[in-house]
Amino acid sequence: MFYMFFCLFLVAGFQISAGLVNNHPQQIHISSGSSNQMIIVWNTFVDTKESIVFYGMAKGKMDSLANGTTTKFVDGGPAHHTQWVHEVILDDLKADTFYFYMVGSPKYGMSDVLNLKTWPSGENWSPSLAIYGDLGNLNAQSLPRLQFDVAQGMYDAILHVGDFAYNMASENAQVGDEFMRQIEPLASSIPYMTCPGNHEVAYNFSNYKHRFRMPGDKDQRMYYSFKMGPVRFISTSTEFIFFPQLGLIPVFGHYDWLKKELEDANKAENRAKQPWVITFGHRPMYCSNSDNDDCSHSESVIRTGIMGHLGWEKLFYDNGVDIALWAHEHSYERLWPIYNRKVRNGSYDNPYTNPLAPVHIITGSPGCWSKHDPFNKTMPSWSAFRTQDYGYTRMKVYNSTHLYMEQVSDDKGGAVVDKVMVVKDKHGSYPYDPTPIKPMEEGSEMFRKLQHLINHYKRTMSSKRK
Repeated sequence: MFYMFFCLFLVAGFQISAGLVNNHPQQIHISSGSSNQMIIVWNTFVDTKESIVFYGMAKGKMDSLANGTTTKFVDGGPAHHTQWVHEVILDDLKADTFYFYMVGSPKYGMSDVLNLKTWPSGENWSPSLAIYGDLGNLNAQSLPRLQFDVAQGMYDAILHVGDFAYNMASENAQVGDEFMRQIEPLASSIPYMTCPGNHEVAYNFSNYKHRFRMPGDKDQRMYYSFKMGPVRFISTSTEFIFFPQLGLIPVFGHYDWLKKELEDANKAENRAKQPWVITFGHRPMYCSNSDNDDCSHSESVIRTGIMGHLGWEKLFYDNGVDIALWAHEHSYERLWPIYNRKVRNGSYDNPYTNPLAPVHIITGSPGCWSKHDPFNKTMPSWSAFRTQDYGYTRMKVYNSTHLYMEQVSDDKGGAVVDKVMVVKDKHGSYPYDPTPIKPMEEGSEMFRKLQHLINHYKRTMSSKRK
């Protein structure tokens, strides 16, 4: 205890005399994969040589200390903007408990006192989440309302489904710095769980890889899973197949991992603990937008794959994915339960009670500089509701059978403009459907591009074996 206050005294004196804001911790955010763990990350613009967290269950009793690691991050832009990313893992926390904490270096500077709350243990509790993708540094319209929600204790976590800042690498990564400071009021108090989007691609996703630390993703693969009460969340990367010039091994590696992860989640013993299997990834399989994105095509790459391989829809169907969350389109759209472009409602009167296929939600409209994405004039039969309002999605998983989602419109002052209760008496694989999924059209530009790269990859691997 004496050491902590002595260190804080040194901090105050050093900061007043030197005024070196570059030493001060910033961009603080947390993630988690269990009830007793928090991963705390922050940045400094000089190497403070230390990554320390003081924490405890009262402001005046932050007498626990944890050390972490520091990684130098040099942005790929012409200025080679440099900063140090600090990571500390707290893995001795009590479940369902409030903690106060400070991060930084006792010699160079500590943060303000922040707080977080760990998740309850086990499976029998009801997680609440805010969900969105495509939140920009400019025109982040929904951010104040989200901050108010978080301050009221409404959520246990946030899912950010790709596309950050627009873009984190812009202006030599200074836009990324500003964005991370913008979300700090949210991300420093509840786990901010992420997946990459297409706007993170600069310098092989380096800003995303360095800024975010997710549980189980130590190798920066950009995909992972975590368990939260009665849910197994599976975070995917839709981007590998769209940027194969960055390497084809990740395309196949990610697909193999996803297949194994879904099969494991669908095992009877695992479904008994986490009956809900929810995926989130940036680019959707389906959408009714008129912007010519992949999801607007009948046979999208994410859904059907390439040359009969690497498609995700059959994986999701065979392994009983309950909810698939997406973004990318700057709008909100809820689909009827769907497989292979056919509506699979539970019944006419109760389509989301025991649905016969996954439920897809696209939520990419919290606000960014590029504004809204328009819809096709004709609404397809598989689309249940859609809106261009700025806003975000809330999810409440009540128990093993009931899951509720609603869409908040920031344009309409926080009004709920859509809501759905998904009810499932039993979770698992959907009824066998022998109808083959139509592959992507061979004449499309994306098909030719991927075919060329895959053939090149095969020739390269063949020559290496020789």
